[in-house]
Amino acid sequence: MHNRYDRIFPATLALSAGLVLLGLVLDQPANILPGLQKIVLMQDLLITDYVYIAGPGAALINAAIVTFITALIIKLSRNHFNGFSLVELGLMTGFSLFGKNFVNIWPILFGTWLYARYQKEPFSKHVTVALLSTSLSPLVSYMALGSVHASLPLGFFAGVAVGFLLPSLSTFTYKIQNGMNLYNMGFACGLLAMMIVPILTAYGDHPDSALYWAQGYNRSFGLAMGGLCLVLIILGLTATGRPAWAVWAGYRRLLRTTGRAPSDYLRMFGPGPVLVNIGINGLAGIAYILLVGGDLNGPTLGGIFTIMGFSAFGKHLRNILPVMLGVALGAYGLHQAPNLPALQLAGLFGTTLAPISGYFGWPFGILAGFIHSALVLQTGDPVAGLNLYNNGFSGGLIAIVLYPVITAIARHRKPHLRDREYYDQFFEDAPINPPLPTDPPGGDPAVSAGPASAPGESKDQFSP
Repeated sequence: MHNRYDRIFPATLALSAGLVLLGLVLDQPANILPGLQKIVLMQDLLITDYVYIAGPGAALINAAIVTFITALIIKLSRNHFNGFSLVELGLMTGFSLFGKNFVNIWPILFGTWLYARYQKEPFSKHVTVALLSTSLSPLVSYMALGSVHASLPLGFFAGVAVGFLLPSLSTFTYKIQNGMNLYNMGFACGLLAMMIVPILTAYGDHPDSALYWAQGYNRSFGLAMGGLCLVLIILGLTATGRPAWAVWAGYRRLLRTTGRAPSDYLRMFGPGPVLVNIGINGLAGIAYILLVGGDLNGPTLGGIFTIMGFSAFGKHLRNILPVMLGVALGAYGLHQAPNLPALQLAGLFGTTLAPISGYFGWPFGILAGFIHSALVLQTGDPVAGLNLYNNGFSGGLIAIVLYPVITAIARHRKPHLRDREYYDQFFEDAPINPPLPTDPPGGDPAVSAGPASAPGESKDQFSP
C-alpha cells in the first residue's frame, strides 16, 4: 500500500550508510569486528557506552545495523510511516550507541510478535511498541551473560516475556500521563523493571548500574553531528517542494504548538518544517553538552538522536530549552556540576517533559526540569540499570504529579484523565489541518480543524 512518507525508508538507508562511513573514518577497520564482539558480549546495564568499550567504529556500525533493522521491520510489517516513525528511528539509532545491539533486541521483538498472534491482531499494530520495548534489552544481555543463573535460553526467555507483557502495560500508562511525558514506554518499562529487580534479588541475583563513559570525542562527533543537522536544515528549506519562506513560516507555526502527545508534526506541518525543527533541535542538544562542559560520546549522542527523533512528535526549541535550563539549575541546587554523566543525560533526555513547558508555560518547564534533575538520580537504583529509558520513567512520575497539581492549583481547572486509543497515533499518515493559534482550545477529542483530520489526534496542540 502506498504511503505518503515512504521516502523515510530510503532516507533511513542513507543514514545507516552514513553511520558506517563515519565509523570507518573514525576507527581502524581492523577494530570493527572485535569491537562488535565486545558489544554483543556486554551485559549492557545503564550506562554502558559502546564508544568506550568497543571504539567509535564498532559503536557506529552497530547503530547502523540496528537502524537498518528498525526501518526494515517497519516496512515489512506494513506499518504506516509517519511522524512517530522518526521517533522510533531516533530512539533505536541513539540507544544502539549504549545498550541496544543487533542481537539483544530480537527476543523482545519476538515476544511482542507472539502477543500480537495471541490477540489475533496484525503485528503492524504492535510493531512500534515492540521496537520501543527494547528499552529493556539490557535484561536480555544480563540474563544471558551476567546473572548468577546466566544462560542463553534464560536471556531469550526473559526478552520474550518482556515483549509479551509490555503492549498491554504501555496502553494503560499512556493515558495516565495525560500526554505530558513523551517517553511513555520509558515509564512502562520502568514499572516492569521495578518488579523484575526484586524478583531477581530474591533469587540471589544482584544486577547493578554501570558506568562506562568515553571522553575526547567532542571535536569529531561535534563536527559530524553538527554537519548532519545543518544538512537537514538546508534540505528542509530547499528540497521539499515548497519555497523556503513557506517552510520557515510552517516552522514558526510549529513553535507555537504545545507538544502534548500526540503531536505528529510531520502530518501537521509537512516534511520541510519538520526537517528544520530536527536540525535546530539537534544543534541545541550539541550546544547544551558543550556549554556544560560535557562529553559527546555514545550516551550523549543517543540523547541528541532522541531529541531529533521527537522533533517530529512534540519537541521544539521553545518547549525544550526551559526543561534543559531547569536541569542545569537543579544540578547546582544539588551541589553537583551539570557535566556529571547522569546529569548530562538528564539535560538531554529530560526534554521528555517538553509538553509541560509548552502547555503550561516556560516557568513550569523550568520547574519540571529542576525536579527531574533530582529525581532521575534516584530512579536508577530501583531498576538497577535494566531500563535504558530511565529518564522516561522519571518523567512519567513527574508528569503524573505535576499535571493535576498545576491544573487544579495554578490554572484552577479540573484535571481530566485522557481516554484515547493508544495505537491511533501509529496508524495514520494523512495530513492534519492544525487549528489556528487563535482558535479556542478544544480539549482532548479528535483533532482537527478540517476534513483532513485523523482519528486519535488532539485539538490542544496549541497553547491554551
